Order: sequence, then structure tokens, then C-alpha cells
Amino acid sequence: MAQKPVKKVVLAYSGGLDTSIILKWLQTEYGAEVVTFTADLGQGEEIEPARAKALAAGVKPENIFIEDVREEFVRDFVFPMFRANTVYEGQYLLGTSIARPLIAKRQIEIARQVGADAVSHGATGKGNDQVRFELGYYGLEPDITVIAPWREWDFKSREALLEFAEKHQIQITKDKRGEAPFSVDANLLHSSSEGKVLEDPAVEAPEFVHMRTIAPEDAPDQPTIITIDFEKGDPVAIDGVAMSPATLLTKLNELGRDNGIGRLDLVENRFVGMKSRGVYETPGGTILLAAHRGIESITLDRGAMHLKDELMPKYASLVYNGFWFSPEREMLQAAIDYSQTKVSGQVRVKLYKGNVTVIGRTSPYSLYDQDLVTFEEGKVAYDHRDAGGFIKLNALRLRVLAKRDQRG
Repeated sequence: MAQKPVKKVVLAYSGGLDTSIILKWLQTEYGAEVVTFTADLGQGEEIEPARAKALAAGVKPENIFIEDVREEFVRDFVFPMFRANTVYEGQYLLGTSIARPLIAKRQIEIARQVGADAVSHGATGKGNDQVRFELGYYGLEPDITVIAPWREWDFKSREALLEFAEKHQIQITKDKRGEAPFSVDANLLHSSSEGKVLEDPAVEAPEFVHMRTIAPEDAPDQPTIITIDFEKGDPVAIDGVAMSPATLLTKLNELGRDNGIGRLDLVENRFVGMKSRGVYETPGGTILLAAHRGIESITLDRGAMHLKDELMPKYASLVYNGFWFSPEREMLQAAIDYSQTKVSGQVRVKLYKGNVTVIGRTSPYSLYDQDLVTFEEGKVAYDHRDAGGFIKLNALRLRVLAKRDQRG
């Protein structure tokens, strides 16, 4: 338990079995007044039933917060991350990681609004999310009390949780009475599935695990070709139609789903030290990453592009490990955002059976000079003989090394 008495706590509440048990546990073990926060992040499920469940658990109507934060999520978290072309361990587009700081931020804001002295979450003691939530809490409200039930309570099994739920008349849907085949987390950027049937990394994930994409082999035999317009590194339109951030990502998700794009079977290194196997689906994000790199390829200087690529793994680790509100992430973000001032234009993309291919890119700020690169005689003065001195200067240290080795 927390070391000091808790009067009011803001709980990140989904309305599912685990957080419903946590709600009642906070009431019975802490004697605390519970405030629930349920975020619509585009998870694709109806969230309004969480209100009825919270009311049934004795939460006051004024203490139930259900909010549509999809636009804020994409505009202020997803898009800034994609400006950096962020990929963790070479593959993972960080769909779960990037949602946690927004939830933590709103919990702290609500705690200030209602005068709560604590916040709580439903993350387990083995995963990354406990770190992400709590680093967010402390980064925004350093003296807040954090209650992490999975690290505190005495429940040793799922059966014990179910017994607690039945004792306190917490509604349990039939599929929750047995062992779930795997656990799922979803938002507008991605869905992730972990555990149970996925725990053996040697065994292929069953097709029923995938919920955001059709199988690539079942995708249409004809490619889908689209254009994406960018302004300062962010996508703003598809096929010439301007869209809000969340609307645009939703459309990309639909296009990705229909073409079998964005599946990933990954064994990753968790921040807490263990390896974990997960199946991720990020259809819209996979398209967006390819398109963004496409527009950068003609608008970013080589030095800036290569420096971004060097900084990206550090940025990705900060996001993955929960340091969104850290000064180093903000420093990197400032550099990344500065690099995007001329990253505007249009990219043409081909979507076909799980693949995303950039097939065209144009920009008023393009650095691509056809006269420079043509094999024909160009208009721009480029003396081929200059390359000889350039090469000799760069080879100087190699020649010195080679002569020393020959002497030896």
C-alpha cells in the first residue's frame, strides 16, 4: 500500500475485468473515493459502457471521465514520433508505448481538477507499461502518490481475481471466466497481442490473432495507389483531400487493412529486462513511415538525414522506456522538428499484398537536381576531374596505413 493515506484516486479505467476489480479493490483496501478516466484512443471498442460499470461500482457521476482524445493522440504524440521515423529495435513502431504518456497526462490533469491525491493504473509488475505510466505521473506531478495494485495485492491467480469479482458482484462476461487465448491492447495507431498462444516464439501466430489486417495473400491482386501530402513533416491529405490527424490515420488504417499491410511478429527486449514475444498490427503507421521517408529523401540534406538516423534509436528507446516527458526527449524533438521545416510535398505510394512502395515524390523544396545526377551532359558545371582529388584526399589515411603495413 501507499505509505500515506489516500482520500481520492484517479484510476485509468477501461471497464474491463482487471480495472473493474482494481476499482473495487481501491474502495475496499484504501477506503478511497475513486475517479475513473476512460480514454477513447481509437481502440475500436465502445467505451461508453464503462460509465454504467463505474456507476454500478459506486462511482459518483461527476467522478466519471470518458473522453475522446483521438485527435490529441495523433497530433501531439503519434505525428511528432513519426517525424523522427521512430522504430524500436529495427521493427516496432511503438503503438502501445506512445499512448501511455497521454493517458498519464490526462490522469494528472484530472487529479488536479478534482483534488485527488493519488493515481492508479492496471499495468502488471512484469511489463513496460507500469514504467511508462509512472514516469509520466512523476514527470508531471513529482509528489503524487501512485498505486500499482498488481505490485501490491495478494491475489496469486486468475481464479482469485474471479472469486473477488463474484464476491463483490462485479460483472464478468462469459469469455472472461476461462483463460483468455491472448491479451490485446489497441489504439488508433496499432493493436498488440501477447501471451498465452503467443508465448512460444517458435510457433507461428494463429490467423485469428490478427484483427487489424487481412492476410497479405488474401489482399487484392491489383495494387492500390495513393498520394499523401506533407507539410513540415506531418501528413495533411490523402489523394488531395485534406484531413485532420485522426481522420487521416483512420483512412491509412483502412487502406493498410485492405492490402494486408502492417503485420509484425516480434521478440523484443522489455525495459524491465526480459524478452517478450508480441504480434503487432500497424497498417496506417507502416504506410506513413514509408511515405515520410520518401518525402524526406528529396527535401533533407544528407548531413541532416544521416544525423536524424543516428539520433532515432535513442529517441525510440526514450519513447519505449517511458521517458516522453524527459528533457532529453524534448531536446531531440526540438532538433527533429527543426529538420522538418522544409519537409513538405507529395508522395505517391503503391500498396500491394503487404508491401508499401514509394513510387514518386515531389516537393517545392526538393534538393534533387536532375542536371547534377544525369548521365548526359548536364547544364550545371560539374568537372569529373575534381573527383580525383576528392578521392585522393579521402584515401590519404588509408594509403598511410597500407604503407605502414607493407613495411611491417
